Amino acid sequence: MIVTVDLFSAATDTRAGAGSVLGAIAERRGWAIDGVALYDVWDRHNKALQRQARPPQTFTEVSREALRRAYAELGHDPGLAGADLAVLHESVDTWPLWPDVADGLRGVAAIARVGLLSNVDDHLARRTRAAGLVDPDLLLTSQRLGAFKPDPAIYLAAVRAVAPERLVHVAASARDVRGALEAGITAVRLARPGHAVDPDGPPPPVEVGDARELAEVVRTL
Repeated sequence: MIVTVDLFSAATDTRAGAGSVLGAIAERRGWAIDGVALYDVWDRHNKALQRQARPPQTFTEVSREALRRAYAELGHDPGLAGADLAVLHESVDTWPLWPDVADGLRGVAAIARVGLLSNVDDHLARRTRAAGLVDPDLLLTSQRLGAFKPDPAIYLAAVRAVAPERLVHVAASARDVRGALEAGITAVRLARPGHAVDPDGPPPPVEVGDARELAEVVRTL
C-alpha cells in the first residue's frame, strides 16, 4: 500500500509559514495588511488559477500570476510579485509542519510506503520539511504527474505511478478531499484548522483529527 499526504494543507502549516514571510515583506514596504491576510488573498487566486492550469504551466508560474493578481486587488504594484515569490519559495524549508505530522508519518511508514501528492514543482517539494519524512521516490507532484488538483487527472496519474500497489490519499482541504473521492481514490480526511468538507461533494468515509491516528486507520483499510 502507498499512502500519500497532501503537502501544503495536511502536512504543512502553510498559512503560518508563508504568512510570516509575506508579513515581513508587507512590513518592510509599509503596507497596511498582515501577512496571513495577504496569504489568504494570494491563496484564493492560487486555487482559482490552479483549476484552470494545464501543463506545461508550472506551479511557480501559476503562483507568480496569483501573487500579481493579489497585489493588484490590494492596490500594490503587481510588478513586485516575481521577486517576492522568489523570496517566498526560497523560504519553503522554514514553513512548519503541523505538530502531529512527524510522529504520524513515522507511524504510517512502519506499515506502508509514504509519499506526498501535491500541486507543486519538484524542486520545491524536495526542499520542504515533509520531504524528509517520506520516500523520496514518492514525491508525486503536479509537475511530475502533468495535472493540478482538483482535476481527476492528477489522482489517476498518481494511481498509475504507484501501480500495482493500492493508493490511499490523506487530504485536508475541501477540494483535495472531493477531488480524490470523485476520482475514485480511497481518501482519509485529516481535519485541519481553516478547512472543511465540501458540502456539495461526497463525504469522506474516514476522518481523523490527528495525524498520529493515521497508522491505525491504514491498518484497517
